[in-house]
Amino acid sequence: MGTRRPLVAGNWKMNGSRAESATLLDGVKKGVSSAFRAEVAVCPPFILLPLAAEKLAGSGIAWGGQNLSVHSAGAYTGEVSGPMLKDYGCTYVIVGHSERRAFYSESDTLVAEKFAAAQNAGLIPILCVGETLQEREAGQTEAVVARQLEAVLDKHGIGGFKNAVIAYEPVWAIGTGKTATPQQAQDVHRFIRGRLAARDKAVAENTRILYGGSMKGGNAGELLAQPDIDGGLIGGASLQADEFIAIGRAAG
Repeated sequence: MGTRRPLVAGNWKMNGSRAESATLLDGVKKGVSSAFRAEVAVCPPFILLPLAAEKLAGSGIAWGGQNLSVHSAGAYTGEVSGPMLKDYGCTYVIVGHSERRAFYSESDTLVAEKFAAAQNAGLIPILCVGETLQEREAGQTEAVVARQLEAVLDKHGIGGFKNAVIAYEPVWAIGTGKTATPQQAQDVHRFIRGRLAARDKAVAENTRILYGGSMKGGNAGELLAQPDIDGGLIGGASLQADEFIAIGRAAG
C-alpha cells in the first residue's frame, strides 16, 4: 500500500429506510475513530444523501453517489447530475458499477463519459472494473479489465487518474458464495496498476485501487495486506455498522 491512504467506501445499493439509515449513519460515525489511517466514505441511495450530509457533516467521513448522469442539467427525467451531488457535499461517485453495466446496459463508452462528468463536477469517480464468472473461466479476466480501463484511458488519458479511484469487482465473487483468494485479488490489482504504469509510473503509484468482491470484517485484514489493494468498495457489509467499522479498522 505504501504511501497511498486506504479508502473504505460503503455502497449501500438500493437499501435503507430513513430510520434505518439514520441508525446506521450514527453507528458508523460513532465507530470511526480519528486514529483510523483509512479514509471512510458511504454511498447511499440518492434520496438519502441529504440525511447523510446532515449526519456526517464535520465528522471526517465522506459521502458520495452511486451513479450520475452524463448531463449536468436538463430534460432528463429520473436522472441526477454531478453538480447536484456536489451541491449535497458529495466527495465521490461510483461510476460503471457491475450492476449498472449488467442490469442497465451501461457501455464502456458511457462509463467513460460518466467518469468525465464526475470530474467536471468536482467529484472523484470510483471507476469499477471486473469480470464475470464466464469470463474468468474462459481466461479473459485481464482482457476484460484492460478493455474497461482502456475505454477511460483512451478518452481522458492517464491524467484523468490523478484524481480518481479504481475498484476491482470480480463479479463472480459478489453474493455468489465464491470468493477470490487474496492472491487472486492481488494479481488483478497488480495488473491494473501495471496498465496505468505503462502510461505514467507516478500516477500508477498514487492511484488507489479498491477491492470490491464481498469484503467483510473476517477477510479484510488478509486482503488489505496485499501490496496493491488499497481499501475496499463494500456492499452488504456496509449496511452493518460494526462490520463496516471492522473493515475500516483492518485498513489501518
